[in-house]
Amino acid sequence: MVDAGRSMQGGPVPISRLPERGRVLCHGFIESVTYVPATEVAAFTATVVDHDRPARATPAPAAQRGRLRVVWLGRRRVPGIDPGTEVRLDGMLAVRDGLPTMFNPRYEILSRQENP
Repeated sequence: MVDAGRSMQGGPVPISRLPERGRVLCHGFIESVTYVPATEVAAFTATVVDHDRPARATPAPAAQRGRLRVVWLGRRRVPGIDPGTEVRLDGMLAVRDGLPTMFNPRYEILSRQENP
């Protein structure tokens, strides 16, 4: 039996093939990060996609597919988590506001985009 949160080979699942919920191991690239003001509760949010290049503009429903919101609660920043960074994430997946979301996952930085 294959775990829904793992590929057939037992490795990470692409962001576009994530199940609706449950424990998953996935792989992708940080598309964007969101910083909250000091006056708000500390939470650092990143959007993860399958590819390291921005997708073409698409209508909103299609744009939600292939995206994962990752939230680190109690953090204002996670060192190394920047746009373009390739990551592997392991955690519990839920749907929040129509978007797959993972809170406080274990993560591994696989590579970083070099700044010219």
